[in-house]
Amino acid sequence: MPARKYGPTAPAVDHTVRSLAEVGGDLSGQEHDHVAFVDLDLTEVPTTGAVLDSCTFRGVRFNASGYSDTAFINCVFVRCSFFDTSFDACKFTGSLFDGCTHDLMKVGGGDWSFVGLSRAKLSRASFVGVRMREADLTGARCDGATLRDNDLSGALWEGADLSGADLRGSDLSALDPLAVTLRGARIDPWQAIVVATALGLAVD
Repeated sequence: MPARKYGPTAPAVDHTVRSLAEVGGDLSGQEHDHVAFVDLDLTEVPTTGAVLDSCTFRGVRFNASGYSDTAFINCVFVRCSFFDTSFDACKFTGSLFDGCTHDLMKVGGGDWSFVGLSRAKLSRASFVGVRMREADLTGARCDGATLRDNDLSGALWEGADLSGADLRGSDLSALDPLAVTLRGARIDPWQAIVVATALGLAVD
């Protein structure tokens, strides 16, 4: 499991849930802390207004489901599937992803600060208008990803592949262009100045 920058790598578990029936069929409006959710199938199950704090999700399938105004705080996701999952105004502060799939995952708004996505395969994922301060994206596969209008201040980028990614409007102030792959990435004029300055160029 990747090292976790904030908090313990795996939160303590007080209770384990192995069937969706144990929580009433869906998680909408529920609050859980220090719970392990194991091998659940949440495919096409919509969730609104849930609060999950310091929970562990292992082998959970979130495929084709939609989440809105839901918080996953300091949670750990291990070998979970997020195929075609959408998150609208959700909070993932301090959460860690390990060995998950994110194909066609769509994130709109919300707070993903301090999230651990090191070595994650995000090539077909989309993050738009998301607060991602100090997110750990070291070694992440973001080639072809959409990362637009995000607050990525203080993010960790070393070894990330951003080939062909759409980065327009995002804060790239923490990006070392010599420590990542940027070939074909799309940036706006202001970002071009940031990148040029990081390379030691004088922009007049």
